[in-house]
Formats: sequence, structure tokens, C-alpha cells
Amino acid sequence: MKTKLKFLFLLPLFALSFLMSCQQEVVDVTPPAESEALVADSELTSLISAAAKMDGSKDNIIDKASCMSVELPVTVIANGVEITIDSEDDYQVIKTIFDEFEDDSDNLDIVFPITIVLADHSEIALEDRQALENLIAQCQDNNQPDDDIECIDFQYPISFSVYNTQFQVIDNITIENDRQLFMFIHRVKQGEVFASLDFPVTMVLSDGSTISVYNNLELQNTIEEAKNACDEDDDNDYHDTDFTLERLDALLVTCPWVVRDFNRNAVELSDKYREYLMIFNEDGVVKVRARNGEVYSGTWTTRLTDKGAMINLQLEGAEDFTLEWLVYDIEYGRIKLLAEGGNKIILAKNCDIVFDQTKTRIENYLKECFWRIERLRIAGTNKESDYIGTPLKFEDDGVVKLRVQGELVTGTWEVQDANLGFVLQIHLDGRPDLELEWLVAFLEPDLIKLESLTNSMIIRRYCPDGDNDINYINDVIISSNWQVALYQDGDVDKTSDYFMYTINFLESGAVAVTDPNNGLIDGSWLAYRNDGLFLGLNFGIEVPFQVLNHRWRIKEISQTRIELKDYSFTGEVERILVLEIK
Repeated sequence: MKTKLKFLFLLPLFALSFLMSCQQEVVDVTPPAESEALVADSELTSLISAAAKMDGSKDNIIDKASCMSVELPVTVIANGVEITIDSEDDYQVIKTIFDEFEDDSDNLDIVFPITIVLADHSEIALEDRQALENLIAQCQDNNQPDDDIECIDFQYPISFSVYNTQFQVIDNITIENDRQLFMFIHRVKQGEVFASLDFPVTMVLSDGSTISVYNNLELQNTIEEAKNACDEDDDNDYHDTDFTLERLDALLVTCPWVVRDFNRNAVELSDKYREYLMIFNEDGVVKVRARNGEVYSGTWTTRLTDKGAMINLQLEGAEDFTLEWLVYDIEYGRIKLLAEGGNKIILAKNCDIVFDQTKTRIENYLKECFWRIERLRIAGTNKESDYIGTPLKFEDDGVVKLRVQGELVTGTWEVQDANLGFVLQIHLDGRPDLELEWLVAFLEPDLIKLESLTNSMIIRRYCPDGDNDINYINDVIISSNWQVALYQDGDVDKTSDYFMYTINFLESGAVAVTDPNNGLIDGSWLAYRNDGLFLGLNFGIEVPFQVLNHRWRIKEISQTRIELKDYSFTGEVERILVLEIK
């Protein structure tokens, strides 16, 4: 850990009266090295100011101007549909309406009055369209160079120490957003304050990755290197079609791409092609891997036309992919391809997927951790509830174990190289739903999708070791006996159904419930992480606990209380279960 802070020094002078009034609050600090000090109009100060400018390109689908932004909320009418835009996520709603038909004319009207935010974060109220057009006319033309920096941002909060001319701290300022930073640096450049930036500072790149910097030089170099490293998308549109062929080619070859949506000749084929993998090689070879492991090879080329960039795919055996596609939209990690006649492909980048799977790689992957049965569909019937809290463990020598009520049911497993891919065979006595030959249809870190005729299963990796949250939950749960303090199903309080029951969670994964007559109900439990923290409970068919069989989201947990909630697909709370120490 560093014992001294390093600072960005900006050297305007304070008024004498300000120094005298604040002298009693001075805290002595070690004076900085001369090489750390920068004057107010230095390059680094200008870079910080440019990075803090308001980026007006995010809402170009509304105002078609990158030098300003419309303050939210705002009401617009897109192709006759009135929408209230409350957040940046709602820009996609407009785009979805515009994308509904390929050959129509898109129109957007703004409901006035509105407030405009300029690049310097100042605001102007506008009463009509003409006032907006007058402002737009003052902006740079489409994709012209500007002085804002959009490819790197500060991760807030950050803080500044305010100094007098003797390098003595007289105040500390916390900055929470770009607007505050821009205003503060403006005061620095005007000579109103004499300040230093407290390091370390975290910078966020355009791809979402972060860099920590520890001094002035590192900060300046980081901003300089990143400021032109992305497409600022300053065209007067929302979707990104102003990329170069070089950028498109470089993007395509970075990682495998997963098919998310697919239309051919106006026919919806997403169910057929979803999770097919595509890999673009630099030598112009493209490969498509089907869910069953079959691989189709062909060629790909790109060219630039008046419409935009085009990708020509030629694939033998995968004719639905064979077409020249318009690159309609590029977002981070996502490409949308269109072609006339109702053709569409949406691809999502996934650098964690290995395109060329091998038997050994699949075997080693399965043996790394436990696996939760997240989804199980047998002949059209959902069966996953039977396996809540019962993880699988694939071990060496072909041994597989299923943990049920704390006991291990032992069987065998094997990965075989089939004609069209790899097959996982599982044999577990008394578990016919699992005793099938499962085709490995899709494999990515933490998740494997399996198929067998009309059956499908998703297993998700469960590695509790090293997860401090899960370890804490496990320690709390097994440390005491528990009782149901609240069970609310909708508006109905059903807590009384569980009066005088005692719940004991065992370290083995078993749960034992003692009823008022000292009868015993056995079950299974599992705490795990999956876009949040969950507690899986499985009491089988034993009344009244069978209705608690569920993967509950953990909302609060302490040494004496656990609050669990069950959410609907729309995000509404359907049930609440509270356990308290007994």
C-alpha cells in the first residue's frame, strides 16, 4: 500500500483574502516533486476537461446533433407512436420501432418545450422546432473532428485536494460525475482554485475494461492512448454504420460469434440457428458450427457500398447463411446483418467460447467443479424442480455423483466422440431423466447445454470455493436452527402453516425439518450465485414444505435472519419467505 498520495497539480493563484480566511484549516503535507506540477493550461488539464465534456452523440436518434443532448425525460412520436424517454435505454425503443419495417420512411417528432444540454453542460430551454434547428446548425458536420474525448471516462467518485500556494491542504472536493468534473476543471483553468487529483484513479475504456493510474504521467499517457481508440459514433444517427472496413474486419476476427436471431426470406428461423457459432479467420475462411457439432466451412469478404459495409458469406451446406449482408448495426459485442427480402442475422461476440472442442477438453471442464441442473425438459415436461439443491459432480475414472439430501448417489459418465459432435452419457440408478445420451450442443464458461431427441438440459458450473459471499451464507445457515417467521404468497399470509417447525441445514447439503410431533422431513439445499445470490430449497412432496421448493433470491441475510423472495418474469414479487433463528 502506498503511504503517500501523488497529485495532479494545477497552478493558478488564490486571492490573498481567501488564503487568510482559510489558514486556520491548513493541514501540512509533503510538497510534491517539481516534475509532478502542471500549470492550469497544461496538456493534461485540457485532456481531463475534454474527457469530462458532455457526449451528445448518445441521443442522435432524437436530435441528430453530437454537440448537444436532450434532457430526459422527453416525449417523442416515432412513426406515429408516442413514447416517453426516461433513460438512455429507451433510445433502443425508438430504434426498434424504426427497425420494424425495412422499406418504410422513419419519422420522429419531439414534443416541445424541451431542455438542451450543451457540451459544456450548460442548459438551454427551447420552445419549438425552429429553435432546435438553429442550435443544430451551429454543430460540427456529420463525423467531423471535435475536441471531446469519448473513448475513455473517469470512474467516479474521484476527489481533489485544494491547496494554497504553500502546498497546504485547505479543502477536499469529491466529484461524482462528468458535469461536476468539467465545472471544477473550468475553475482551475480560470485560476479560481489550485488543486490536485488524488491517486490512484480508475479509468474506464470504451469496451468496459478499466485501467488504474497512479500519477500524472500515467494519467496523461492513458488518456492520450485511448482518446482515438474507438469510434465515437458522431454520425447523426443511433446505429453505428460509419465504421471502416479495416475496423469491421478486425472486429470479426477477434472472437467467435454466437447466432442470437435469424430470419431467412421473411421466415423466422431463430429456433433452428440460435447458438450456432461462427468464426471468421484472417485468411478469408469462415466456419459455422451447428449445435450438434457439425461444422460448415466457406469464405467471407467485405466491401464498402453507398448503403454501407457489406459481408459476403459463401458456405457449402449452410445455404441460409450464404448471402451478401448489409452491416446494419454494430454495438459493443453485437452485430446486426440485414438483406432485402426479410433476411436478418444478429450475432453476439463471445470470446470465452472455444470453437474447436475436443473430448479431452470437455472431460476436463466437467471435472473442474460441481454442476447445477438449471433446466431439464423431458418430452415437453419441465423436470428441473426435482433437482433443486442437488448438484452433480463428475469425477475421475468415469464416476459421477448426485448429491441428494446430503447423500451421494453414485453412477458413471463418459464423453464419446459421435459422428456429429460429442455425446455425454450419464448412468444413475433411479434417475431415468438423466440416464440419456446427451449431445453437447453448446459449451461456454460456466454453462453447458445438452440435447437428446425431444429432451434438453442446461447445467451450470457451481464452484463455491473462493466465493466469500457463498461461504458466508453457508456458515450462517448451518450455524443455527431456523424457523419460518413469514411466508407470504401474494397477499395471503401463510406463516401459521409452519408454526413450531424447526429447520436444520446440514453442512452435507441436507436439510432436516422437525414437525411439532417430532416427525422428520428430509430435503436438500444449495446456496449459489447466478446474477445474484440464491438459495435452492427442495423438500420433495412433504406437506406443507413442498410449496417452498424453489430457487429463492436472497435479499437479506444476517446471523439471525434470512429474507428470500420469489420474483415473476415481470420483476414483481410473488412470494416472500423469511427465516429467523430459533
